[in-house]
Amino acid sequence: MAKESESTGRKGLQVLVVDDEPGIRKTLAYCLEEDGHEVIAVGNAADAASEASRRAFDAAFVDVRLGSANGLDLIPVLLTETPWMKIIVITAYASVETAVQAMKLGAADYIPKPFEPSQIRLAIRKASELRSLEGRIQDLSEELARWAPEVSFITFSATMRKCLETAAQVASSDAAVMLRGESGTGKSVLARAIHHWSARASRQFTAVSCPSIPPELLESELFGHTKGAFTGAVSENPGRIAAADGGTLFLDEVGDLPLTLQPKLLRFLQEKEYERVGDARTRRADIRLISASNADLEESVRRGTFRQDFYYRLNVIEIRIPSLSERREDIAPLAESMLQHFCRINHRSMTGFSPAALEALERYGWPGNLRELRNTVERAVILTAGDTIGMESLPGSLASPPSELRLGDHLSLSSIEEEHIRRVLASSASLTEAARILGIDETTLWRRRKAYGI
Repeated sequence: MAKESESTGRKGLQVLVVDDEPGIRKTLAYCLEEDGHEVIAVGNAADAASEASRRAFDAAFVDVRLGSANGLDLIPVLLTETPWMKIIVITAYASVETAVQAMKLGAADYIPKPFEPSQIRLAIRKASELRSLEGRIQDLSEELARWAPEVSFITFSATMRKCLETAAQVASSDAAVMLRGESGTGKSVLARAIHHWSARASRQFTAVSCPSIPPELLESELFGHTKGAFTGAVSENPGRIAAADGGTLFLDEVGDLPLTLQPKLLRFLQEKEYERVGDARTRRADIRLISASNADLEESVRRGTFRQDFYYRLNVIEIRIPSLSERREDIAPLAESMLQHFCRINHRSMTGFSPAALEALERYGWPGNLRELRNTVERAVILTAGDTIGMESLPGSLASPPSELRLGDHLSLSSIEEEHIRRVLASSASLTEAARILGIDETTLWRRRKAYGI
C-alpha cells in the first residue's frame, strides 16, 4: 500500500463525499459526522481526485451523475490512490446494470436515491467492519512471518479477500471450520491464522496430516494409548487431542480418515469425551477443530466412504481458498515477496525479475499453486548469478507459451476439453460461473480439474 489510513485504530472513518447537489452533500456530511466520522465533501470528480491524492480515505460516497461526468469513471481513480477505500455508489437512476458495472469497477456497496439516514449508517458500518477486518489480516500477515515468511496474505484478488475476511470473522468463535482448496493453496497457513486470531492463541496448535499416518495407527495417534495396548505400544501416548486441549486441532486432508474412525471423532466433537486405546476411562478435552481437504467430500459421502453426519459436523463453516490461477493479480506480488525472503536467507541481493520472466510467471497455470511458485522462486534465486532473475533461471515448463488449439486440428478430444476448461476458468469470475458457461455442475468441473491437474 502506498499510504495507510490512520483511522483504523479509531472509531470514526475518513470519508469522502462526492455529489454535485449541495443539499445531498450537506445531508450526507451531517449524518456521517453525527456518527463520529471525518468528512470531506466535494461536488465534482476533479476535486475528489485531488482530495484522494492528498490524504487516505477509508470510504467514499460517489454519485453516478456528477454534472456531465460519469461518477463510475471516478471509482478506478480513487482506488488507484487508496486501494483499500470502500466506495459506496449513490444514484437517483438506479438500475441492475449500473449496480453490476459499479461492483465490477470495485465499488463495495450501492444505494439508490432517495435514501434514509439508516441506509447511510448501515453502509458506513459495513465499510468500517471491512476496514477493521483488513487491518487484522494485515497484522496477521506480519505475525505469520514466523511460520511461513514467503506467504503473504496481502492480496489484490476479491475472491481471496473474501476468503480472508470470512476467516477473520469466524476466528473468534469455536465453530468447526472446513478449509477447501487445491493442494498447495495455503490451507495449513490459514488454519494457523485462524488459531492465532482466536481466544485460544496462547494454547497449542496441533496439526495432524491424516494421509501421512497409517490408518491402523491413526486412532492411537489422535486419542492416545496405554502401555501394552497393542504390539509396539511400549510406552504411554497421551495423543494429539490431549496435546491440543484448550487449543486448536487441525486435521489436514480429513478425507483420508478411515471410515471406522469417523464415528469416534464425531462422538468426541459432539460430547468432548473420548477414551485412549486400551483404556476404559473416559477423558474430556476442549478443542477447536479445523479441518482441510482438497478432495470432493460430497462425492465421498455419496459413495459411502465418508459419513454424512461427520461431514456436516466438520463443515459448519466452509472457506474455499482460491487456486493461484484464480488470483493471477497476486502472482507478481507473491513472487516478489518470496524473492525477498529467499534472498535474505541465502545472503543474496537481487533487484527482481526480468520483464520476460515476470510475464512467464503470470502466464503459467501453477497446478502446484503457492507451493510450486515458492519452489520455482527458491530455485531461481539459487541458480541466478546476476542481480536479476531471467528466463534462463526458470523451469522449462514456464518458457513455452500456451499452444493455440483449433477445431479440426489432429488433436485428442481430451486435450481440446482441457484447454477449453483452462481458458473458461481463466476468464470466469468464479467456479460457479465457469461451470455455468461449460454447461456442467460444479462437482463435475471439480473432477475435470483434478483429472487434468488444473
